[in-house]
Amino acid sequence: MLDPQEAWAFLENSDLVSSADEVQAAIRRLAGEIEREMKACYPLVLVVMGGAVVFAGQLLPLLRMPLDVDYIHVTRYGAAITGGGIEWRVEPPRGVRGRAVLVVDDILDGGQTMRAIRERLMEFGAASFHCAVLVEKILKTEKPLSADFVGLRIPDRFVFGCGMDAKGYWRNLAEIRAMRRS
Repeated sequence: MLDPQEAWAFLENSDLVSSADEVQAAIRRLAGEIEREMKACYPLVLVVMGGAVVFAGQLLPLLRMPLDVDYIHVTRYGAAITGGGIEWRVEPPRGVRGRAVLVVDDILDGGQTMRAIRERLMEFGAASFHCAVLVEKILKTEKPLSADFVGLRIPDRFVFGCGMDAKGYWRNLAEIRAMRRS
């Protein structure tokens, strides 16, 4: 069971990466970019649970275009703070066949999870694949794919808030914070 006092201590031992205002401005900008690129193709938007639920809940009402919404659940982290193997909890719907698909996720880190999502969607017959992420980590290594739409680029630190959690804590924060290095 998670301990509220541990959660508060965890928050106090973190650094602000992006303020709530910066996050909201990035989401508004992303909505405009997505509309310009995808409004004519009636996309199927797939929200990656559970991290992207906060981001998607703010992004989707700003998209003034016809779209369908569903979700997938794939993870590499679980309750850990380092990535592991790909675990599919909810597969893509069969309705992706022939559709332009926009995957909405909280973060593009090393890119392995998003690559696995893209591969599965293309196997299921998606006409095209696009992804929008709230944050992308700036890494020294090359990623297997690039996000089509990026809200914020952040340093290579373990971050939480805006749907991203740290040990199960603080998905609900309006800002993005990073664990302090010990």
